[in-house]
Amino acid sequence: VFVPMFFLTGVPKYLFVPLAEAVIFSMVASFILSRTLVPTLAKYLLKEHDQTRRHQPPSKNPLVRLQRSFEQKFERFRAGYRELLLIALSYRRTFITGFMGFVLLSFLLVPWLGDNFFPTVDAGQIKLHVRAQTGTRIEESARLCDEIERDIRTMIPPAEVKNMVDNIGLPVSGVNLTYSNSSPIGPGDADILISLNEGHAPTAGYVKMLRDRLKADFPGTAFAFLPADIVSQILNFGLPAPIDVQVIGFNRKADQQYAAMIMARLRNIPGLVDLRIQQAFDQPELHVAVDRTRAQQLGYSQHDVATNLLVSLSGSLQTAPNFWVNPKNHVSYPLVVQAPQYRMDTLSDLQNIPVSSDATPGRYQILGAMASVNRNQGEGVVSHYDVQPTIDLFGSTQGRDLGDVARQIEEVLKDTAKDVPKGSTVVMRGQVKAMNSAYSGLLFGLLGAIVLIYLLIVVNFQSWLDPFVIITALPAALAGIVWMLFATHTTLSVPALIGAIMCMGVATANSILVVSFARERLDNGDTGITAALEAGFIRFRPVLMTALAMIIGMAPMALGMGEGGEQNAPLGRAVIGGLMFATCATLFFVPVVFSLVHSRTTVNPETNSFIPEPTNV
Repeated sequence: VFVPMFFLTGVPKYLFVPLAEAVIFSMVASFILSRTLVPTLAKYLLKEHDQTRRHQPPSKNPLVRLQRSFEQKFERFRAGYRELLLIALSYRRTFITGFMGFVLLSFLLVPWLGDNFFPTVDAGQIKLHVRAQTGTRIEESARLCDEIERDIRTMIPPAEVKNMVDNIGLPVSGVNLTYSNSSPIGPGDADILISLNEGHAPTAGYVKMLRDRLKADFPGTAFAFLPADIVSQILNFGLPAPIDVQVIGFNRKADQQYAAMIMARLRNIPGLVDLRIQQAFDQPELHVAVDRTRAQQLGYSQHDVATNLLVSLSGSLQTAPNFWVNPKNHVSYPLVVQAPQYRMDTLSDLQNIPVSSDATPGRYQILGAMASVNRNQGEGVVSHYDVQPTIDLFGSTQGRDLGDVARQIEEVLKDTAKDVPKGSTVVMRGQVKAMNSAYSGLLFGLLGAIVLIYLLIVVNFQSWLDPFVIITALPAALAGIVWMLFATHTTLSVPALIGAIMCMGVATANSILVVSFARERLDNGDTGITAALEAGFIRFRPVLMTALAMIIGMAPMALGMGEGGEQNAPLGRAVIGGLMFATCATLFFVPVVFSLVHSRTTVNPETNSFIPEPTNV
């Protein structure tokens, strides 16, 4: 059942292929040991028992007494199961109809489960993105972050706060900008990382409280919560939010208007929070307009003005790199020419920047003599996707699953499709796209696993009907997964689908135990009903042992124990719920279906021919 996992792509491939490999290698080793070491140990360690003695002598050993008491109660329990199975065999068609109806009705709960890509992990970290009004100086942004931190400490108990780290503005150089977070777009942006101590209250509760309180305490400031742990960042593929609605096109004015319009519509979707447009369109700018006639009269060109302005404000390192070598230690140092930033405070200072020309070396003229400087507004950042400029609408979820919110977003985009500017396209990316791709791959893998199981059993049983009887327990396993996720308020996710695939293998193994024994009884001359009854009764213990061993092993995972246990909890819950229902189906439904399939014939062991079965039951 794990073979289809090797055909996964993207993040699920790197997360679950190692899991599949671990299970496969452990099962191979287990199979080898069961055929070599276990029989050898059984030969030397197990003692012979007198099968003719029905009553064993009393023992004073408390463990022996406990074991005998358990055996007596278990035999009564098994006898009660035999009576129930006999009743089910007496009303086969009614039982099959009722059981299948229950399984089919169980799938009606699927829309109520909700679907997420991966469960949210409480990593004990909160990452808050702060955006002040566009154009805010970095000094003002620092003061604002100090006030926000003081407000946060009033909402989160100081004993639970480990530290707070602020990252304000943009990095200094372009190299650092390449490796930095993409959320800040200017000096008015900041990221506040809050680390909590162990034993803290649920992080999701703090996030909800901060989201509501900070907006009221700091009007005019935009807040958004970013993925803080590395797993969420990987699942977002580097995006600052799980939902990214992109408006792609070259008509910037029309795209901005359309983005603002759909953002107003999206704000009405319940559970969609932190909705914002990543790009800022009101960034303060200073436009320098060169008077060409005047500049030509003074002996300067636009190139001279642009080059001198760039060097004065940004430095000469990128445009005209120069180095000085220390003669003492022969170490080279870059020489950078730049106007002191602390002297660029007013428009007058900017207009007094000296301008030189290669045509007239040693001669300078101020910028204001040949150009005018005007205030304006423009885009603070221009984002591209596949070369085309794009506008990003980011959003997160709170109190609802990602799939449900994404479906409502798609409805809004469908309703506003007629308003999309000509030449532009609207695409929803982020976790939603990856989730849909992963779901398709895993559902295909689940179906492929069932088909591979069926074909493998066909080869071993040399029959088409008996393998069909075996896999009839699998729909019940899927119904059990649905009920378990519904009862524990767990959304459908990639780990839950992985658990469903794992459950298929164990459920099939248990069904094989029952059907293979029933086939042996049928070959020995028993009727279909008798063979099914004896197979269920004899295989009752190994079926329960296999299921209980898997359920007990998955219990810690289902409880989400340990650090980051929330991520694997759906996997354990899916396996436990599926095995509970699959075990019931193996012990009741599979024998009834087997008896119905073999209701008209039985095998004469002496002649190896088919004879009619009595129909008085």
